[in-house]
Amino acid sequence: MLYLELPVNKPSTEMPSLNHSYICSRTLRQLFENENIEALTELTLDIDNGLTPNICVYPVEVIHPNFSRDITKLQKMPILSIEVISTSQNIQDILEKSERMVKAGIKAVWTIEPYTRAIFVTNAQGENIFYSQAVESEGIRVDFEKIFNRQ
Repeated sequence: MLYLELPVNKPSTEMPSLNHSYICSRTLRQLFENENIEALTELTLDIDNGLTPNICVYPVEVIHPNFSRDITKLQKMPILSIEVISTSQNIQDILEKSERMVKAGIKAVWTIEPYTRAIFVTNAQGENIFYSQAVESEGIRVDFEKIFNRQ
């Protein structure tokens, strides 16, 4: 008799967490206040085999959706991308992803690490670290103190 082993429905350790979702949501709230930019979530960029940052920020005049024909990998690079590290992710892997995005033409990548409330800013000049404070790149500003200190 042949038995097939069916996959067990286990919760994925790869799924974003509450903190991850909360930080993305609160970051987007601040970004949406700037009418000169378009902040897009989970957009796959044409880097390597496709990289998908949590948030991509473009000048508003660059984004022109065509609802009759979609694009699955965008070739035009954003001016800023934002990554929020989940508990299941390795910070080294995400920082290496940030470097690949900068090499592909993204002017700045913010990597947010919730546990230490650190914001790593990667750009062509290298990497800087900020802690629970306002960060600005390419004229785009988010006050992470408002995000992390909200109780």
